[in-house]
Amino acid sequence: MSARRPAIRASAVATGKGDDGTTGLLFGGPARIPKDDPRTEAFGTIDEAVAALGVARAELTLAAGDPIKREFAELILRIQRELFVVGAELAADAKARARLEDGVSRVSEVMLTDLESILADMEARVSMPRQFVVPGETRASAALELGRAILRRAERRAVSLRRAGDLPGDWLLPYVNRLADLLWVLARLAEQAEQKAAPPSRP
Repeated sequence: MSARRPAIRASAVATGKGDDGTTGLLFGGPARIPKDDPRTEAFGTIDEAVAALGVARAELTLAAGDPIKREFAELILRIQRELFVVGAELAADAKARARLEDGVSRVSEVMLTDLESILADMEARVSMPRQFVVPGETRASAALELGRAILRRAERRAVSLRRAGDLPGDWLLPYVNRLADLLWVLARLAEQAEQKAAPPSRP
């Protein structure tokens, strides 16, 4: 006989509903899915990327007197907020797709085109390396690279969902793909802001 589980103390965060290894979906009503479901893996990985970008933003914010780093910190905050839209779309119950709202709970075409414009602007400001580079030259660029790598994993999870017909909108995958490119460029710009450059992958 298993020991009786003590009652959960009142908490604004802990509900205990996930103690059985399941989680709820956005607009999902009573339906719950396992925490290792491909959909949970996808929006959970987006959550990881948001956290990693928080480290990058914190590093850049430390240099509040540097206008370039302040610009990058503000851009990263915008990206973090938009990733909540990505996460919402991934976490939405398939039966409630009609309730998704562009720019709030579904990635929109406008979000993608705006991101592409930012990428083009940032690319024009970076000195491109001639080969693959090793992350870690500065703390901010290392955190940006970590966010990029995590985002690529989220992209792979989202591709799996699309193949299964479980991706609601048309713009999420291109958005995540383009954002990973932008984070790589921002990592290089963060290095340039400190007059540094990542070492090449080959000596």
